[in-house]
Amino acid sequence: MSQQSDPDTASTLGSEHPGSEPAKVSDSTPEHPAGEPRIVEEGEPVKGDPKFGRPGPPINRNSPFYFGFLATIGALLAFQLMKIVADLSQTITLVVIAAFLAVGLDPVVRYLQRQGLSRGWSVGIVFVAVIGIFGGFAAIIIPDMVDQATELIDSAPDQIDNLTKTRWINDLNAQYGVIDNMSKQLRDRASNGTTVMQVFGGVLGAGKAVLSGLASTFTVLILTLYFLASLNNIAEAGYRLVPRSRRTRVRALGDEIIKRIGGYVAGQVAIATINGVCSFIMMTVIGIPYAAVLAFVVGVLGVIPLVGATLGAILVVLVGLFQSVQIAIIAAVYYLIYQQVENYLIAPRIMSRTVAVPGAVALIAAFGGGALLGVLGALIAIPIAAAILLIIQEVVIPRQEEA
Repeated sequence: MSQQSDPDTASTLGSEHPGSEPAKVSDSTPEHPAGEPRIVEEGEPVKGDPKFGRPGPPINRNSPFYFGFLATIGALLAFQLMKIVADLSQTITLVVIAAFLAVGLDPVVRYLQRQGLSRGWSVGIVFVAVIGIFGGFAAIIIPDMVDQATELIDSAPDQIDNLTKTRWINDLNAQYGVIDNMSKQLRDRASNGTTVMQVFGGVLGAGKAVLSGLASTFTVLILTLYFLASLNNIAEAGYRLVPRSRRTRVRALGDEIIKRIGGYVAGQVAIATINGVCSFIMMTVIGIPYAAVLAFVVGVLGVIPLVGATLGAILVVLVGLFQSVQIAIIAAVYYLIYQQVENYLIAPRIMSRTVAVPGAVALIAAFGGGALLGVLGALIAIPIAAAILLIIQEVVIPRQEEA
């Protein structure tokens, strides 16, 4: 018959005692037969308790100290993250440029794939062609550009003096002395020893900038090659993050976005190239000096959407003004006619299969991107706006129609 245990001598397993008296247990040992209570020594674990003791009460999440501690840690982490992003801004810019170029070259790679070539051969052919084009351009144009740029700098005082031959500029100079002051400043600085030292320091700085530019160019080329070769794998890795039930639709939208961005980049480069070539021909015909340098600058500025072509035109007209008012007027008339042809004939034909962005949206996107990231932001703003518009048209609006 089982013996009833007294409440005062009952087992203490699973309970806590407010006092400091040792706990009593009824485990059976040779020294303590079954049912006979024994005293638990200090530090001896009690059967049924966790190995490291019972957990205490949870932290009070409503405590001001707890909230202040977490808020401080969060603010410090956010500040450190912003600092890291600022320190990596140049690297991030190079990565974005490389990804942008890779997406822009992808349509050419896809075209070669449709002709029966593998992805690897297509990427290799496109990359070698791009390097060859830029290398040939550099070998042919850059020496003339360097000579013309040096000549332009050396002849700056004389060019300013030529402005005084124009009647209205001569009247302005006679009244305010603007041209005389500019010419005097240029000649004084050209003959000043301090200026020579500053120029020497500037040459060293320019050399450092050139080396940095070459390193950045090499980095962009390597990253572009990598992105171009693995663009499909990168996109597929992104699609796999989407639930399987929505993956097909997301893949279709993503491929269309990549296609539109690639077409936009290729189209913008083509339009800028046409602008540069036509500008070179025009300047050669009417006798504007430094045609190679100016045509290159016009082509580079033409890549910038909306305002790039206008900036290039203003630069050419100003250089033409150094020659004569008639040459400047001819250049201005040429650009007025050319930009109409470009806006209504060239650009619509090239961009018809790329991005479809309303003019107001394109303008806002270009200025917003330029304010945030400069020229790079202006370049990528319009294709990003096109991608957002595609998502709105294909995802948001259909859901609103079903609601």
